[in-house]
Amino acid sequence: MNILKLKKKKKNSPSTETVASILDSMKLRASPRAVDGMKRFGISTGKALGISIPELRMTANKAGRDHTLAQGLWNSEIHEARILASMIDDPNSVTEDQMEKWAQVFDSWDLVDGCCGNLFDKTPFAVRKAREWSARSQEFVKRAGFVLMAELAVHDKKASNKTFLDFLPLIVREARDERNFVKKAVNWALRQIGKRNMALNKAAIQTGKKIQTIPSGSAKWIAADALRELASDAVQTKLKG
Repeated sequence: MNILKLKKKKKNSPSTETVASILDSMKLRASPRAVDGMKRFGISTGKALGISIPELRMTANKAGRDHTLAQGLWNSEIHEARILASMIDDPNSVTEDQMEKWAQVFDSWDLVDGCCGNLFDKTPFAVRKAREWSARSQEFVKRAGFVLMAELAVHDKKASNKTFLDFLPLIVREARDERNFVKKAVNWALRQIGKRNMALNKAAIQTGKKIQTIPSGSAKWIAADALRELASDAVQTKLKG
């Protein structure tokens, strides 16, 4: 998922927006047709309004970073309000307990990806939660573990190679998981790690070849798809350059 930077207000500056005003505005823009479209992409729509991501980003830019407002939006249980909460929450105010509470109610891949790519990967707990969640049994919590690995590979420019090398055995361990939203996240993590730099590319390719030997349809798909991209001329040229 491509993450656009949000405009930040001055630290501790309260938002002029309220939970009620934002939810009222969202409900006025609700689109049953858009909800039907979300269903076709495998998104949980039980409490969805059909608000697009660009619209949510416009609201987030207006609101700025606001931890209290984010909590109120999350507690509304509305699907898009929870994605918006991940866009405006302040990662410096997020606790590990909050991350666990949010993760326990993940019910859709887009909510997982939004929380991880907008917010959780910027917290000091990101690496630890990636490791912990990758071993969980719940489909969307496990997905979150691997999405965090992928997002960290893209966004955390200061992280050491060791951080990502330590993720590779976890990717091998979970490559057998046949659940669609898990195996796609495992694949995503492997590909993003392998595109970070040449040293990690070589390690990720070796990992892909190891996964290829696992007698599992999921593992073979993960490996074939990742190796195709990581060994491609486009990726190799970019990394060498």
